Amino acid sequence: MPESRNLDNGQRLFSVKDLPSSISIEKAYKDDQGNVCVLFQPENHLSVFSQEWLRFNCYDLNNHFEDRSEKIKKLWQKNSFENGLPLIDYDSMTKDDTKLKALCSLRDIGFFVLTGVPTVKGQVLKVTSEMGYTRETNYGALFEVRTEVKPNNLAYTNLGLGSHTDNPYRDPVPTVQLLHCLESSTKGGDSILVDGFKAASILREESSENFPILTNNWINFRFSDDNTDLRSRVPMIELNDKNEIIKVRYNNRSIDTINLPKDKMRAFYKAYRHWSEIIERDELKVQFKLSEGDLMLFDNTRVMHARTEFSQTGKRHLQGAYMDLDGLYSLLNTLENKNND
Repeated sequence: MPESRNLDNGQRLFSVKDLPSSISIEKAYKDDQGNVCVLFQPENHLSVFSQEWLRFNCYDLNNHFEDRSEKIKKLWQKNSFENGLPLIDYDSMTKDDTKLKALCSLRDIGFFVLTGVPTVKGQVLKVTSEMGYTRETNYGALFEVRTEVKPNNLAYTNLGLGSHTDNPYRDPVPTVQLLHCLESSTKGGDSILVDGFKAASILREESSENFPILTNNWINFRFSDDNTDLRSRVPMIELNDKNEIIKVRYNNRSIDTINLPKDKMRAFYKAYRHWSEIIERDELKVQFKLSEGDLMLFDNTRVMHARTEFSQTGKRHLQGAYMDLDGLYSLLNTLENKNND
């Protein structure tokens, strides 16, 4: 009713504390349009609901909205992409249907790869601006992934990197990562992706003891250099109120000293080792080489990434940036709503 919500934006004009504690329904009936009308007392307030709305929001029939949990995701492993990876031509991203396809891939499997992205420095920021907003960190709005003389992060060497999520020492963590390949003439340096939700579900299946240890015990992650000291205290596997996986965190380079009660320590390390072993199983790893002009975008709360060691000869130069899922999911929802109109 007009007195309940703002007509321009639909937001409520009252607080729950404004409702009488003795509220009751005097009667309910259908009007001529088939809407359900409910008369509340003691304020003689009439609320009108469409039958479609009532059914869609019936808590006995429908679950709460949840777009981050494992329940609506397509869990995958190495052999899940026999028909090819989700590759999308960058030039076609100007079309809403292509953009929707890309964002559905992000939501459902956690990543997609844009091809034909101009190999221009800073282009990764243009890509972020076309879909949402850049999440700037101490690494800057964008960061360079190439070898450095005195790197403050192993990512800036030619060493191979194990599967990990980025920035678990940051709270809140950047939830989306982009990596844009500008040069790629080295031997090696293949990209590796692992579905962290799939890995966590395997841990749950294989050990009813180890899985809850990693969901119930919060640990510290830390990153520090001359100008930065970042710390967080979080679980490696995070669940929602229905015990569904919603986030995973794993970064062997950034885990801090484990400070748990001594009676939990042995069990924790047993679970931690099991989790680490699952993540590095070959059958979970999707391996491919980013070519010049490829840009990989993935959900950093779900998809773990790694790379193989690469040669000292040749050049490998990527530029990276962070975004947040909120903005991308908002665009996805908007495009889906437009499609359904």
